[in-house]
Amino acid sequence: MQVELVRVDDAFHFQASGSSEASVSIDASEAVGGHNAGVRPMELLLMGLGGCTAIDVILVLKKQRLQIEDFRVSVSGEREKIEGTEMSPFRKINLHYQIKGNVPQEKAERAIQLSMEKYCSATAQLSPTAEITHTLTIEGVSPQEIQADSLAQ
Repeated sequence: MQVELVRVDDAFHFQASGSSEASVSIDASEAVGGHNAGVRPMELLLMGLGGCTAIDVILVLKKQRLQIEDFRVSVSGEREKIEGTEMSPFRKINLHYQIKGNVPQEKAERAIQLSMEKYCSATAQLSPTAEITHTLTIEGVSPQEIQADSLAQ
């Protein structure tokens, strides 16, 4: 895997691209001279983690033929400064999954567990130095509707 960053301006704005045709704008904060024209590098790490696990969870749920009307992941991270440096790596990360559709809680939890323990390479990369936790909200279908649908199948 390889990516390339190309400087856009005389400050810290870059266009990054990889093997796909898509590009991402990256920039520094205005506090250090950036123009706020892109996401911050540490935000990209959280976005990568969220994207990696979201793809896994959706794939697992689709294999079970579950209907997902909407799927969102909110990722929050707490950073801690390393003494004697300017580095502030993530030490705690929480992923909040929001699923709307006919998805039983236990199946969603199992899909998340599989992502975290077996499939998501971003989790494997970040978990040695950060505690990664998750929460889950399922909306749109009552438990009685789920049970009735399960019995009908």
